[in-house]
Order: sequence, then structure tokens, then C-alpha cells
Amino acid sequence: MIILDNYYKIKKVVDALSNNTKIIAVTKNFSIEKIDPLIKEGHKDFGENKVQEANLKWGNILKNHTDINLHLLGHLQSNKVSEAVNIFKYIHSLDSEKLANKFMIEENKVNKKLKYFIQINIGEEQQKFGISIKETPDFISFCKNEAKLEIIGLMCIPPVNKDPNFYFSKLKDLALSNNLFHLSMGMTHDYIEAIHHGSTYIRIGTGIFGERL
Repeated sequence: MIILDNYYKIKKVVDALSNNTKIIAVTKNFSIEKIDPLIKEGHKDFGENKVQEANLKWGNILKNHTDINLHLLGHLQSNKVSEAVNIFKYIHSLDSEKLANKFMIEENKVNKKLKYFIQINIGEEQQKFGISIKETPDFISFCKNEAKLEIIGLMCIPPVNKDPNFYFSKLKDLALSNNLFHLSMGMTHDYIEAIHHGSTYIRIGTGIFGERL
């Protein structure tokens, strides 16, 4: 099966480069029929961009596979936080105090703790979400001390058509200077570079499942 072939080719490369990098299989816009082979192979980490799609697709699966880690990769509106807390274990797109406060409230309601990456606007691009580099220390402090969230690392999406190495290195330095040791960076086209800069979670969609329709 081509999906499994793709998966194992990437896994072989990842395992050769790192002992602690996990592959998040990005399943947005892909059907359960395409995802099921990876679940049966025992893969644990999957990523979705939208809460509604994740609920429709994964709701029943997670009841039977409680060991699966579902990661929210896309931007989140505060009115979707309660749904997100119910289905996701990891959030990669925390980028505002409003969102952090909402997560704190919803976590307390259901007595569940999630793991969070703070999204950094590493290229300082106006059209992208994320915290600016200079705001990062204060925002980390707020999330940890005021909102009581479990912040485990930083996430970024480098600018298109620019060398990602510069931005991956920048994110790694920013994380280390703030005592964070997980990095969510690298996708199908640049995951090797990301691993060289210490990425612990790479986000692979088309490299495993093929092009989205």
C-alpha cells in the first residue's frame, strides 16, 4: 500500500537522524479509509487543523484507541476551545492571552490537562498568526503562571520560498533561552532541515498521504 510505503520511507529517514523526533501524520482533508492503515500499524500521533473536522472524523475512533494523540495544528477561535479540549491532547497554535485563559477555564471544567506549543510568528509576517519573538518570554510566563497551562515548546511555520534553516535555528534558540525543549517545526518539504535543528515533532501530510484534492 502506497501510504504505508510513504510512511516507512519517511520514518526510516527520521529514525536515522534522530532518536526523539515524532512524526505527526497530518490528516486534514483525508478520509478515515486513508488513515486507517496507519492506525492499524500502531502509529499514535495525528494532526488536524479544524475542530469540527476532527470531531466528525475522530470521535468514534478515539473511544476505541485512547492511546492515540490528536494534535491541533491550525489556528483556533476561542469559541471552539471547549470542543478542542474534549478531543485533542496537544495544541500547537496557542497565540493569545484570551485563548490561554479560555483553555484554563475549559481544562478546569473537565479536569483534563493538555500539552501546548506556543505558535511563534518567526518570520514576522503580517498575514500569519503567532506571538512575536520579543513578546515570547512574557507570554510564556503568563501561560505558565497565570493560566496554569502545560507549555512544552514552540511551533513555527517559516516564510514560503525562504531558507527554513535560518528560522528553525532561530526558533530553537528562542526555545532554549526560555527553558523549553520541544519544537514543532518541519513539514513534508523541509522536515530534514527541521530535524537537524532539533525538531521533536514534524508535521507530515502530503509526504504520507499524497496530494490533497
